[in-house]
Amino acid sequence: MNDLFVFPDAVKEDPAVEVWLSEHSDELGKLANEWFQSLREAGEDVNEIMHDGCPTACISHTAFAYVNAYRHHINIGFFRGNELLDEHGLLEGTGKRMRHIKIKPHNKIDREAVRALIDLAYINMKSHLAASA
Repeated sequence: MNDLFVFPDAVKEDPAVEVWLSEHSDELGKLANEWFQSLREAGEDVNEIMHDGCPTACISHTAFAYVNAYRHHINIGFFRGNELLDEHGLLEGTGKRMRHIKIKPHNKIDREAVRALIDLAYINMKSHLAASA
């Protein structure tokens, strides 16, 4: 499981994630809630955990994405996002593996393209898990 971010304590419904989501009820919080729900819906084996102050979605216990709210935008971040085919140019970042989508409340976003990246991130991490089994 080289280069995988494993959280043995990830669970189906983490109360700490629910607290974070309920505490972020402003416009940015609503966006974060919406997109974290999309992460939850990526597959039946999605669990969650709070990591570094962010709701983090895992496939079983391996992280594949997170959301976070900032002052003027939210991020949907992808572990191993550097491996995702981003046909619409939504991903940002220059780190070794991580990439994120920045969403601002009043900017138009291609919702289908974001959802496609979420699905790709899920499938990509599933393939890494299968290869490491």
